[in-house]
Amino acid sequence: MFFIEQVELPPWTDIVKTATFKELAPYDSDWYYIRAASMARKIYLRGGLGVGAFRRIYGGSKRNGSRPPHFCKSSGSIARHILQQLQNMNIIDVDPRGGRTITSSGRRDLDQVAGRIVVAL
Repeated sequence: MFFIEQVELPPWTDIVKTATFKELAPYDSDWYYIRAASMARKIYLRGGLGVGAFRRIYGGSKRNGSRPPHFCKSSGSIARHILQQLQNMNIIDVDPRGGRTITSSGRRDLDQVAGRIVVAL
């Protein structure tokens, strides 16, 4: 199972910025798939992550011109949309303690994808 067949791209992926501190939208046309795979992997390695945690993880430095730079969070709607899609694909599930955790079928699917990548190398 690969994510590309099941992830539905929203119509705004080519014009949206990934954070308020960014100037432009991503140049890579596959950025949404890469972010979805990255989020699935992070939940696999460390469960209990929610939208707020992903906003911090994918945040960065906002450059303020001549003023000092400060940390700024990334977009919450992108993280929320990807988490909802992963939940619809039955890869993650809502954790009663907060955040999301990987399901057993999601763990199996991610292990299969990782095994295919290792064999291809």
